[in-house]
Amino acid sequence: MKSFLSIALFVMIALVSAVMIGFGTDLSMAKLGYDEVQEGLSERIIIKFSHVVAENTPKGLTVERFAQLVKDKTHGRVEVQVFPNSVLHSEKTEISALQNGEVQMIAPAFSHLSSMIPAWAVLELPYLFRTQEDVENVFNGEIGQMLFSTLEQSDMKGLAFWSSGFKQMTANRPLITPDDFVGQRFRIIPSAVLEAQFRSFQAIPIGSYFGDLYSMLASGKVDGEENTISNVYTKRLYQVQKYMTISDHGFLGYAVVINQSFWNKLPPDIQQAITEAMQEATAYNNQLAVSMNASQLRMLQEQKNIQIHVQTEEERAAWIQAVQPVYDKFADSIGADLMEKIRELHQRR
Repeated sequence: MKSFLSIALFVMIALVSAVMIGFGTDLSMAKLGYDEVQEGLSERIIIKFSHVVAENTPKGLTVERFAQLVKDKTHGRVEVQVFPNSVLHSEKTEISALQNGEVQMIAPAFSHLSSMIPAWAVLELPYLFRTQEDVENVFNGEIGQMLFSTLEQSDMKGLAFWSSGFKQMTANRPLITPDDFVGQRFRIIPSAVLEAQFRSFQAIPIGSYFGDLYSMLASGKVDGEENTISNVYTKRLYQVQKYMTISDHGFLGYAVVINQSFWNKLPPDIQQAITEAMQEATAYNNQLAVSMNASQLRMLQEQKNIQIHVQTEEERAAWIQAVQPVYDKFADSIGADLMEKIRELHQRR
């Protein structure tokens, strides 16, 4: 019996020694490596930034610039992970994804915010902006501040306004006078204001999301659409549209929004770094949107399958008169204070 116990004890000691000698160093290194990785992850702050357009558009390029600026200014403590082209969320789901914390930042078009906060419809009014100076005055002035204040009730914080540029009309027939719209089907961003705009032309508005636009035009489901030059060019909409009118009748812009609860938990120095990065990215965006639309207009003019007409002052006046009922229809829901600011803006011209 004693002999058996001695043998068993010897075997156990040998096994323990083998483990310690043969594997001890590897286990120690593995544990050290695991701790280092976990420590790095716990210090890094991840911001998921979801958007719906291509990387080579003004918004897409600006998001990438912002992500790099944040990385540089925080010395890698904050990583902005960019998800373009609706790969993570579409316009339909991105706001709810932001509110429930699935993503931390989005940059929705004004139309998507106006569906939940009526005051934002003010930025969709046709011919609201007559010049680039108007755009800058609104985004950087009282109107912009008033709109950002409305986001707080939905656990969102507005960081900046970004531009894609003035919108133009495209179709498979020339669009010169308001009568040219009659009976034509136009794809729009789902929006009550944009629907009213096209109905004022006696056209048929059909709401859909951006990712469906090319196929809708190619299949003939719609006859035309409105968009920035950069979107028409980068999405190759000129391949499925024969005519474009340079009308500058509307403006496609975005509100860069962060989850308010997430923002409040960030250390003050990180908030400051993100704010500075956003300011620099926004200045870059403003310049990029103007220059890109100008250069890509020249590229579109070289395309043989689309004819481009620049609206005259007389044609513009006729379009403005046709869409005036849109202002009257939405004045009450937008609010007296904002409408007064718009009247002041127009009187300064």
